[in-house]
Amino acid sequence: MTMNAGAPLPTTSIDSRDAKRYAFMLKLRPGTEEAYDKAHEVVSPELLALLKRVGISEYSIFRRDLLLLLTLRVADFEQVWKEMELDPAYLAWQKIMTPYFESVNDLRPGEFFPMMDEVFYLP
Repeated sequence: MTMNAGAPLPTTSIDSRDAKRYAFMLKLRPGTEEAYDKAHEVVSPELLALLKRVGISEYSIFRRDLLLLLTLRVADFEQVWKEMELDPAYLAWQKIMTPYFESVNDLRPGEFFPMMDEVFYLP
């Protein structure tokens, strides 16, 4: 499906039973920790609305020094990221965020990020 980058994304309607929990890791460049944390104090309302519109919930970022662990709940991780990559709010956020990250070299085929497998969950 081809979408106009300026067009609003379709609302992803998900039943909470269809949503899955995902986790992935990223690594910051040394010296960017404070700026990275500060940037997340002022996430744009447009980006927050986009995350909800595409069906993302329970999105958290944990940081230990340079290591980031990101967790979220969504029905189809890959499809949501493909949709978001067409949205101006996401593209603007990535322009701000990209300089903070080290390159990811250990991606598996088809991965956007180094994904983690859930081995235990206590709801």
